Amino acid sequence: MSAYQDRRAQIETYFDRTAADAWARLTSDAPVGRVRASVRAGRDRMRGTLLSWLPADLRGRRVLDAGCGTGALAVEAAHRGAEVVAIDLSPTLVELARQRQPRFDSGGSIEFRSGDMLDPALGLFDHVVGMDSLIHYEPADAVTVLAGLAARTRQSLVFTYAPSSPLLQAFKAVGKLFPQGNRSPSIVPVAERHLYRLIDAHPKLGDWDIRRTERVSGGFYTSQALELVRP
Repeated sequence: MSAYQDRRAQIETYFDRTAADAWARLTSDAPVGRVRASVRAGRDRMRGTLLSWLPADLRGRRVLDAGCGTGALAVEAAHRGAEVVAIDLSPTLVELARQRQPRFDSGGSIEFRSGDMLDPALGLFDHVVGMDSLIHYEPADAVTVLAGLAARTRQSLVFTYAPSSPLLQAFKAVGKLFPQGNRSPSIVPVAERHLYRLIDAHPKLGDWDIRRTERVSGGFYTSQALELVRP
């Protein structure tokens, strides 16, 4: 897991220092430019997709929002009555999420934490959601993370990945021309068949089935949702 840990450190540095202000603006109602507006719209659609795959009534359920950012998905799950643990690598974004947290009349709650989504101290969950939190990792490392999350999940694991396409591959190649300090951690595209093979081959994911998948694409945002469930 050394590759995962190294990559995790890069992501933490970027989102907690370099991009915190931009991320705060993107996830607010503040006016943004055309590029960021398309990303905001895409993320809203993806969040709605992942939430639609969870039960409408989440009372009595524990939900892990793995890579919660500023907490929008966690808030929606808590409104349905879930006991949410929302964790992100960036203490800055987690603090912003705490500041934005509304009151809940549904009995739901959110515990915001900064740290590693694989921390076993987080306990067991009925559902785990990872929206755009694994897209910066190599596919084999991402599946290893999924296996670690699945070991603490009772019912479903829904997450997103960057589907491989000529455009994304070109963006990745161009990104390599710039010094690491001047750019965000690159997104790692993965072909659907390759990802499925990695999931099927992982010994700790043998009792999980792929149920639903859906792509959200528009403007400068493209992401693929995937649902794993215990049969």
